[in-house]
Amino acid sequence: MEEKQFVTYKITDRIATITLNRPEKRNALNALVVTELKEAFASAAADDEAKVIVLAAAGDAFCAGADLGYLQELQKNTYEENLADSNHLKELFYQIYTHPKVVIAKIQGHAIAGGSGLAALCDFSYAASHAKFGYTEVRIGFIPAIVMVFLLRKIGEGKSKELLLSGDLIDAAKAKRLGMINDVVSVEDLDEKVYEFAKNLVKNNSSQSMAATKQMIAQVQEMSLEDGLNHAAVQNAKARASEDCQKGIAAFLNKQK
Repeated sequence: MEEKQFVTYKITDRIATITLNRPEKRNALNALVVTELKEAFASAAADDEAKVIVLAAAGDAFCAGADLGYLQELQKNTYEENLADSNHLKELFYQIYTHPKVVIAKIQGHAIAGGSGLAALCDFSYAASHAKFGYTEVRIGFIPAIVMVFLLRKIGEGKSKELLLSGDLIDAAKAKRLGMINDVVSVEDLDEKVYEFAKNLVKNNSSQSMAATKQMIAQVQEMSLEDGLNHAAVQNAKARASEDCQKGIAAFLNKQK
């Protein structure tokens, strides 16, 4: 991937690390940052060397959400222009949520508003113990529109209302209790924790199986029970014929890796 202004991309041990690199603005999101993130995730999807993705950030904050200066500029836009910008962000969130590769958020600092949205929609999220989370949009007369779609799926209506309507900040421990993130570790241990988890996925799991499972998780929630089970039966039958499944079962029976 060509060099970007606000996002970096590198591969180590089949782990693609996409890093928000706008620390002077607390990695706040504007149109260019969103564009560069979309391009980086598209590159990771097409990169055969990348089996798992880590979303990281430079500096003290993970992501402060939307750049308020940028939002102020957008107030001069027409409705059509603002809708296009909103769709731009929506596409990034949908791209990450439905990405064929597992995405792990490494949250080394505060994740606020859209930053909390990024943390919650990743497949796995690990946070430093001092990190704060919160959807503060209602405190500035804005609404947490796009992020709530994913938060509702992740933690349910009651817990989502508590966060979205209060605008309160919560610590990483509470974020874990609510189900927003997977684990809390010391900032000193965060890199190793995420790397070891990602490395285990690379070493032990099938790319095909992880992609198919992730896709089904996104799809079956919209289906009726009967439709969901019918879809599951079809995917089950397809998986049995996949190359990875055939190799995996043979290796297990022959006591091979």
